[in-house]
Amino acid sequence: MPAPASSANTKWADGIRGLASLLVVTAHVCRSLAPFLLSPTLGPKNGPMLMQLPILRCLVMGRASVAVFAIVSGYVNGLKPIRQTRAGQIDAALAGIAKAAYRRTGRFIAPVMVATITSWLICQLGAYRLARVVDSQWIRDSSPRASASFPMAFVDLFQNLVTTWTSGANIYDPIQWTMTFLLRGSMLIYLTLFATAYIQPRFRILVYATMQAYYWWIGDAVIGINVFAGLIMAELTYDEGFQDLIKRRSIVAGLLSFIMILLGMLCTSFPEENPDWATWSKTMIRIGRHIFPSHAEHSRFYSGLGAQLICYGVMINSTARRLVSSSWPCFLGKVSYAVYLTHAPLIRTVLTWGLFGFSKRPPSPGHDKEGRWFPQPWTPLTSKWLAVVLVPLWYIFLYRMALFWTAYVDPLCAKACNWIETKMFREETVAEKQTLLA
Repeated sequence: MPAPASSANTKWADGIRGLASLLVVTAHVCRSLAPFLLSPTLGPKNGPMLMQLPILRCLVMGRASVAVFAIVSGYVNGLKPIRQTRAGQIDAALAGIAKAAYRRTGRFIAPVMVATITSWLICQLGAYRLARVVDSQWIRDSSPRASASFPMAFVDLFQNLVTTWTSGANIYDPIQWTMTFLLRGSMLIYLTLFATAYIQPRFRILVYATMQAYYWWIGDAVIGINVFAGLIMAELTYDEGFQDLIKRRSIVAGLLSFIMILLGMLCTSFPEENPDWATWSKTMIRIGRHIFPSHAEHSRFYSGLGAQLICYGVMINSTARRLVSSSWPCFLGKVSYAVYLTHAPLIRTVLTWGLFGFSKRPPSPGHDKEGRWFPQPWTPLTSKWLAVVLVPLWYIFLYRMALFWTAYVDPLCAKACNWIETKMFREETVAEKQTLLA
């Protein structure tokens, strides 16, 4: 049998997850300050800027990052159970899946609740007031008003803590819509691993591929098609024939990896807005009509397909794995969850105060001298050069805050979940412990 799972098996996945979280932040900063980058050109009859070109524009597109999170979730959560089932340790695998499903839920939900409560408190203290009137639609749309009264504030908090997981709606942090999908994807992973524990590995891969095709057919481009791609990668990690093949054909694997990563970057470049403005994206629309379901959102499907191609390309190339397993990508992966949970409130507060806080306040909406109503004029950006200086400093501040979150908030959430676990879990019998240690 292949060697047991080790940290080396997940380092490259941690690195990719860290890079994906960085791209999510960059995408939201671009939505705030340069929303025109979402289109392939500056207009229907205008040419593109440098960062609007295919391949390069994938650096400012955030949707592929959500797909990467789902792929990595399938890969990382599948490694240990798959290794155990291949070694014949079925009982240990099933017990581990049951415990992991419980622990994953608590440790996934608790930090999100803390982030929501923090954003709610910031909102009630009036820290989003400037964000509601700045010349940035994304910042304005994601900045809620303070509640009408003190009791109503707690009602609003409770509602949003619930709707985050029921509908994905959270006015205090709208980007948390992904959380319910990722949690659902985790449960889908555990359910599939549980149901296929006794199936032979080659047929398990067939089950994963069939499920992936099913979710492709029904149009689930956010989670369904991606978590099963991650499970297939986890299965291939322990497939001796596959591993021997890519070692024997390392040159071919390297060339194939390069092509897959390049195609993946092209797919993730598909514009979220106005794809009919450029010839290359119009060509991708025509291709998408043939390969995607009729009701599909092309930008979601291309993001998922591109993320899978990139992850597969990295997995089969030892050089690519070493690159994304280096210290900086792994550091980004270590704080990726904290970065995702904290970056949006910090955009609406610290970054907004720095970029718009020194501008002259426009007049409030009202009537002019002739009695005509004029709407609220938005507070302009203080200076583009100020943005060039402050945005990099804000990134440093963001990652310092993410380190703080990882060092203090995450351990507290883990302790709370562990305490609940000790109260709810029954003690294992001696026979059960011997089975798990076998």
